[in-house]
Amino acid sequence: MKSFDRFRRVVVVGAGLAGTATAIRFLRFAREPLEVVLVERRPEYRSSGVAYQRESNHWHHVFNIQAGRMSAFREDVDDFIGWANREADRSDWPADWRDFEFTESGPAPRRIYQDYLESRLAEAVREAAAGVVLVELDGEAVDVEVFHDHAHVVVENLADPSEGGETGQVILKADHVVLATGLETKYPAFAADVLEHPAFVRSPYSQSGIERVLDVRKDGVVAIVGTLLSAYDTATLLLRRGHEGPIHMISGSGLTPRTYPPNHQHQVLELPAPQLLGDTYEGREEFVRRFREEWDRACAVLTREHPEVSPVVVTERVAKSWEPYLPAILERIPTDELRGLLDSYGSLLAVLRVSAMSYTTNIVDAAMGEGGQIALTTGRVQHISATGAGTLVVSIAGQDSTRTIEADLVVSNFGRETNYERADSALWSNLLRKKVAVAHQRTGRGVEVDPFGRLLGPDGTPSGPVSVVGSPREGDEIIRNGRTGAFTFNLAAIKNHSVEVAATSLHRIESCFDERSTELAGTLTGTADPELRDAVSQAVMLDVRRMATRRRDDREALAVRLEGAIQRIRDLAARGGTAPPTDPALRFAVNSAATTKLTDLSVTPRELRFLLGLEGSVEPVG
Repeated sequence: MKSFDRFRRVVVVGAGLAGTATAIRFLRFAREPLEVVLVERRPEYRSSGVAYQRESNHWHHVFNIQAGRMSAFREDVDDFIGWANREADRSDWPADWRDFEFTESGPAPRRIYQDYLESRLAEAVREAAAGVVLVELDGEAVDVEVFHDHAHVVVENLADPSEGGETGQVILKADHVVLATGLETKYPAFAADVLEHPAFVRSPYSQSGIERVLDVRKDGVVAIVGTLLSAYDTATLLLRRGHEGPIHMISGSGLTPRTYPPNHQHQVLELPAPQLLGDTYEGREEFVRRFREEWDRACAVLTREHPEVSPVVVTERVAKSWEPYLPAILERIPTDELRGLLDSYGSLLAVLRVSAMSYTTNIVDAAMGEGGQIALTTGRVQHISATGAGTLVVSIAGQDSTRTIEADLVVSNFGRETNYERADSALWSNLLRKKVAVAHQRTGRGVEVDPFGRLLGPDGTPSGPVSVVGSPREGDEIIRNGRTGAFTFNLAAIKNHSVEVAATSLHRIESCFDERSTELAGTLTGTADPELRDAVSQAVMLDVRRMATRRRDDREALAVRLEGAIQRIRDLAARGGTAPPTDPALRFAVNSAATTKLTDLSVTPRELRFLLGLEGSVEPVG
């Protein structure tokens, strides 16, 4: 066992989308020397994770949302499209995409996202401040030992060049740790007997999974467990490669995704608060009845007052508009009932909250229905068994009967494990066992975190310098922000996590900030002095631009202007003979306000960019 030590180090566990986005923010935000260590147990998943890894996604797998919503930065909404059209190396792209012009409302293949994130990470390294560096380590973080002001990250299966390339265990001392572990795989108990069978695909987003889908004989019978976005990806892949045999899509809900209309653009609308509860919670049946009534009313109001909104996305608009109201409503629902509601209506919420691109849905929906190539079966898969002929038999329990389907290939889209007490993860198992982390109490989904994403222990206080981004925060996002639906694909939440975690972590470990004066942030932004208020507003906007800027030279120029603005605030605050705040306290207050503005959920990314005055202010890096 070897121990590494260095002053000011942040360790990010997980180098997928969430981890890479957070590392980029650290590299951009840091003003003082900092080592950002990005640990990934599967090197091929760097800058991608399962969802975007090149070999795990066929060229027929496209984003379920529009290309214009795929920028890794909320304040730079056109960044991904700009990269795809002007910067991407298309030399090895297939003909269908090589000359494609990407648009805000059009599709894009998921596998190119890894190239995009890699390019933005490399750019962040080049444009980082002096002494701010990135270290990429391949290994599995299996434990975190937490102390008052630092933590030790235990990494296994790591090749140590100083030891002649032998694998071993390394302890990384960190001033802060960020857990970006991504989704956890759910164990399909119904397939326990066939997990290693060549006709069973447990991981459709993998190179071997795609190969087996493509290798099934063209007239073979295929059964797909699931009917939502992942299942549609598999069906699309089969149909576009010319599959001729029957395809069975199976799920307990029988729900399928809807199709975004052409030229669709994201929008946030304001609707009245839903009246979902009476004086007390009166039970699930009454709550669901009220929910349906209020939902129908809201859809009718939106349709009447916003006729420009396509009927297909009315439910998406309503779900988004209800987010600010849900935390107060959910707080009044008993825990057991809340968990039951989320379990029972999770698939429905996912369908209401997000649609899919016509590139995927049109070809699948056209093959569905009576007499079509795709048969939709509503029921729960009870068991999958193998036959002597090499096929698999799927037993499905419907509402009134049980039926079986014999298939040449079964593809499981069983979903992710949201209960971290059941997750197949040495890291989370150790953290939960030691009470460094606790499962989310209200929802049973993910783990408990505070408003800034810091990991909480059983007493509700931060466990130490450990933060969380992405999927492990699902339960907190539901309760705190009213987010429901397909959270794993909620890129907007991950973008905000990366900003707030990087900024708030640097508040503690950089000497230029003093977060002890937390009350100062609210005092300054709420001041009645118009001159001081204007000075604070100017400083905050300068800091917003500094955080959003990609070029080091531009950031440094903005930092100089920001220091002048902070000095002006200090002078104005000292009028009347009062002791002025210190510069580190003012920097903290201003940066906290800037972080809040950058993570504003009440507007779309395009509206956010306009409100922050960033149009034309952030130059591309050549």
